[in-house]
Amino acid sequence: MSIQRVTVYAASSQALDKDYISAAARLGKCLAEAGLKVIYGGGSHGLMGAMADAALAAGGEVHGVIPEFLTKVEKGHQGLSSMTVVDDMRSRKALMLEGSDAVITLPGGCGTFEELFEVMTLKRLGQYLGPIVLVNTSGYYDRLLEFLSQSVQQHFMSKVHLDMWQSVSEPEQVLEALGSAPNWTRAHLDQAAVTRSRS
Repeated sequence: MSIQRVTVYAASSQALDKDYISAAARLGKCLAEAGLKVIYGGGSHGLMGAMADAALAAGGEVHGVIPEFLTKVEKGHQGLSSMTVVDDMRSRKALMLEGSDAVITLPGGCGTFEELFEVMTLKRLGQYLGPIVLVNTSGYYDRLLEFLSQSVQQHFMSKVHLDMWQSVSEPEQVLEALGSAPNWTRAHLDQAAVTRSRS
């Protein structure tokens, strides 16, 4: 699979440790230097802003998607390659995935979790086929990954579903993870249902 356009999910919090900000900026730089087009939530703060700023500074193409109601809270990033204003969060999520070859998830809160679980669900159902990579800065996603493994152990998911995502500790490892992600096709829909024989 040729990856040209990536979707990045990330936090907008302005109260984060510098290690998270640094990792987000390093990711943006890596993506831009690899010539990948980036689409994200359009924010200028937190990890979203750090990632976008670094990608733009490295000559990258960065597209934002923001719901209209959030423009009343903040105008969104003013220096992007393009910005699309949509009606609501559902439209935002759909547009962010449209034409996306891969998803990269930086640390985030409930909004980021929701986006991540939605794309995992779509992949499980064969509706999204690209790699999903979690940037596990400072072990942020350790307990989430443990919980997902517990879901498999308790037969809520099958072992094959553990191939739906990869986790890296450093943003510089993302490109390798994208290239080595297990192939996923719509035929995996046949494995969406969990039976004891598949556990």
